[in-house]
Amino acid sequence: MSAEQQKPVRKHTKEWFDALIIAAIIATVLRIFVVESYRIPTGSMENTLLAGDFLFVNKYVYGARVPFTDYRLPGVDKVERGDVIVFKFPKDRSLNYIKRCVAVSGDTIEIRDQQVYVNGNAVHLPEHGQFMGQKMPPGAADFQIFPRFSTFNKDNYGPLRIPRKGDVIDLNEKTYQLYSSLVADEGHDISLIDGRVYVDGVLSTAYIVEDDYYFAMGDNRDNSLDSRYWGFLPGRDILGEAMMVYWSWDPNRSLLFDPAGKLTSIRWGRAGMVVH
Repeated sequence: MSAEQQKPVRKHTKEWFDALIIAAIIATVLRIFVVESYRIPTGSMENTLLAGDFLFVNKYVYGARVPFTDYRLPGVDKVERGDVIVFKFPKDRSLNYIKRCVAVSGDTIEIRDQQVYVNGNAVHLPEHGQFMGQKMPPGAADFQIFPRFSTFNKDNYGPLRIPRKGDVIDLNEKTYQLYSSLVADEGHDISLIDGRVYVDGVLSTAYIVEDDYYFAMGDNRDNSLDSRYWGFLPGRDILGEAMMVYWSWDPNRSLLFDPAGKLTSIRWGRAGMVVH
C-alpha cells in the first residue's frame, strides 16, 4: 500500500477513535448527572420491585452530586413522601440502597399496629407492598431497632420527628442514642461522659442540625433493613429517584432454556414498567 493510500486509512481510524472517545465522555456525563442503571439485589421492596429487576434511576431530578465534592447541582424537584429513592447506605456508603421515602424533614412519623402515620395522618401501604412476618405487639422491644434501648419495634414505632436543617435539638443522656450518630455523621466528635454530652470536646446541651433528613422504609415491611433499624437518612446521601424497570430476570432460576424452549428466568412482562 502506497503512502497516499495509507493516509485515508489513518484518517478514518482517527475519526472512529475520536467518535468513541466523545461517546464515552457523553455516556459518563449522562451516568453521573442524569440517569444511571441500578439492579435490585434483595426482596426488601417486594412486590413493587423484585430481586433481579434492572431499572433506570433519575439523578437529575433532585440535583446530581458533583463527583469528589459535597456540591450538588440544582434539582428540578424535592424528595417527596412516597418517592422510591436510591441512596448511599449511611452505615456503609460503598453500598447503594433503594427504599420508599415515607417521611420528609420536619415530619413526625408513628407506626401503630403496622399502620404508618405521618403528622397524624394514616399512610396507606403501597399497592404492591406486603407483610410477611409475625406482628409484634406494642411494648415488645426489639434491640435492633433505632434508637437503641427504646421500646419501639417494627410494627409499633415512634412518634419520632425527622430532623430538618436548622433545627435545634436537645442533647442529654436521654437523647444521646437518638442523635449521636447524626452529630457524628455531620463531622463532629460526640461523647457521653457521666450523663453529660460533649460535642468536639465542649459540654453541649443543644445542637443545630446541618442537613435535611428523611425516613425510608421498604415496601416489604417485614423484610427490610430500613430507617426503623439504622435511623435518619441524610439528604446528601440521596442519589436519585427510581424511574422504570428496563429488564428483569429471576435470580433463582437458571438462565438456560426450559424443555419448551423458553427462557423462564426472564420476566418479560416487567420490562418497561414505571416505578411508583
